[in-house]
Amino acid sequence: MQQAVHATDLEYQQRALQGVSRTFALTIPRLPGPLARVVGNGYLLCRVADTIEDDLEMSSGLKQHYAERFIALLDGGCNITDAAALGREVVPRLAAATPPAERELLERLPSILRITAACTPVQRAALQRCVRIMARGMTRFQQQCSDTVGLADMEDLDDYCYHVAGVVGEMLTELFCDYSPDIATHRTELLPLSVSFGQGLQMTNILKDLWEDRQRGACWLPREVFRRHGFELEQLVREPDAPGFRRGLEQLLDIAAGRLREALRYTLLIPRRENGIRCFCLWALGMAVLTLRRIHRRPDFSSGQQVKISRRAVRVGTATLTALSRMDAALRLLFRCYTRALRAAPMT
Repeated sequence: MQQAVHATDLEYQQRALQGVSRTFALTIPRLPGPLARVVGNGYLLCRVADTIEDDLEMSSGLKQHYAERFIALLDGGCNITDAAALGREVVPRLAAATPPAERELLERLPSILRITAACTPVQRAALQRCVRIMARGMTRFQQQCSDTVGLADMEDLDDYCYHVAGVVGEMLTELFCDYSPDIATHRTELLPLSVSFGQGLQMTNILKDLWEDRQRGACWLPREVFRRHGFELEQLVREPDAPGFRRGLEQLLDIAAGRLREALRYTLLIPRRENGIRCFCLWALGMAVLTLRRIHRRPDFSSGQQVKISRRAVRVGTATLTALSRMDAALRLLFRCYTRALRAAPMT
């Protein structure tokens, strides 16, 4: 039998989402109530793992230790006493630059895990698998990225994007299929498309945040893509305006748009009557496309803030997508129009 959830825990979860993710705080409320609660909880669990892994001062060994303890906590039944102990141990070790909302996630870990414990066995299994794969994958890639500038090639980038976002797509698909028997009839088609969906969103974030990542010593760009255009990523700080870098960036914008094309296919497999779930997907997809267009128009950007879409663009975009959410042909046409400019010129 499912456990009851404290109202104060649910209130904190909603407030925490607003503090750590502008996008998900906007899209999750579009989901049906029971789904919104578990998806919101899953997102916060992922952010806990991400907060630990992204810390600027913890050693890689300590990050791995805490990640494994967090995984064991989830897999072992979400013991609230152990959750509080883990939070008390991690919080003082977080870098001073850690945003307050992310620090509070660790301080309020028992609140998050009480909601996890109240999920159904199917829901908990989806959340546990996602966090397990994500946390271990992030640890591996953080160690790999510390040795070189960037990832080796697109295969490595796809692998990285799977571990930090594609697996979230798989989690969402399992939750959607559990919620709706009609959606479950498309499970075999949805699962691979959900990975592309996650990869497209993550590639968009990587491109938008490339300069901030570089400042903190990280780079998730694929060396092989830029090398084909005569540019080495080691030159990035010295020659940000190099033609080879611009051409490599254009190619990655094209690839990301292709992943988002798969995301649209995913979304259109959701039955029209599940309009809340459709809008949840469409809004995330739309914001990613608008961000890619901003990068394309300003390839000389030096900060993610310069290519961040405005609140007005978000309002107009979400209103448009909501109005068209049941019109598959119109959505396909809109996507083609907005991504046409993102196609890279063929290599000579």
